[in-house]
Amino acid sequence: MIVITGGAGFIGSYLAAALDARGERVVICDWLGTDDKWRNIAKRDLENLIAPEKLFDFLNDHSGDIEAIYHMGAISATTEADADLIAESNFRLTRALWLWCRDNGSRLIYASSAATYGDGKAGFDAVESIEGLKAYQPLNAYGWSKHLTDRWIAQQKKKGDRGPTQCVGLKFFNVYGPNEYHKGGMRSVAHQIFPFAKRGEAFSLFKSHHPDYQDGGQLRDFVWIGDCADVMLWLLDHPAVNGLFNMGSGKARSFAAMAAAVYVAAGAEPKITYHDMPEVLRDKYQYYTQANMDKLRAAGYNAPMTPLEEGIRLYVQNHLEKEDPYV
Repeated sequence: MIVITGGAGFIGSYLAAALDARGERVVICDWLGTDDKWRNIAKRDLENLIAPEKLFDFLNDHSGDIEAIYHMGAISATTEADADLIAESNFRLTRALWLWCRDNGSRLIYASSAATYGDGKAGFDAVESIEGLKAYQPLNAYGWSKHLTDRWIAQQKKKGDRGPTQCVGLKFFNVYGPNEYHKGGMRSVAHQIFPFAKRGEAFSLFKSHHPDYQDGGQLRDFVWIGDCADVMLWLLDHPAVNGLFNMGSGKARSFAAMAAAVYVAAGAEPKITYHDMPEVLRDKYQYYTQANMDKLRAAGYNAPMTPLEEGIRLYVQNHLEKEDPYV
């Protein structure tokens, strides 16, 4: 069996669809809540669906049958202020799963984040050394919690504890694609823009408050969800691959380019305005991210990443414009 924590969420549910298509026995661990999050997994054939508070009971009851755990579950809001809650959900749980996989012969592939890189001044290289990791200074509690996990694992390796038979951390950059609809304000900008583009109305992006970037010129590594799933399946098929890897497109693009791509995919002329960024975000804002993908390529992954305009076309025309936008 393959367990996906956060399996009803954005990345987790897309991964579940990909694993289901391959005929894998998939167990989803997640809360569904009272909104339409359940629709993310409504088309899946599942081995089981368990609540997070029952996770370790389930793992212990099936310890000889768990091939791998994809740990995608986390508090992912970069604006979350409860650091205790973030530490419990994002660090302590990952640590406990690492130890369980080590002790029970299972593999662990977990979600780290590009937020670990902070303002980007130290670069975007998925280093694993303790000294190398110390160079990165996350700008928010979410990024810190992911960085703390990466550093803790590095410490275990230094002590001689190799951990699970396979342990991979993926530093996800700005992922977009179907099944993110439940995420509210944390949805991709592409999804937020789409209804405006469909109505032929203007969408307002943040102004730049940095002299080196024009309004809309803030740069992000936007990565299509399908590419993320392909990498995660490849890792399952290559159990000898271990370590920290970036999960991005490898190409930074502007928010203005992203917005224009959505309008074009929706058959509309781009209409973009700008408004001031809230002051609470200004000292925590990343103006530039770009994944260095060399390490993943060196490990043997050679499939091309989807260009932004093509990924947006797939998202808009194959999902957002459909009556049923779910995977």
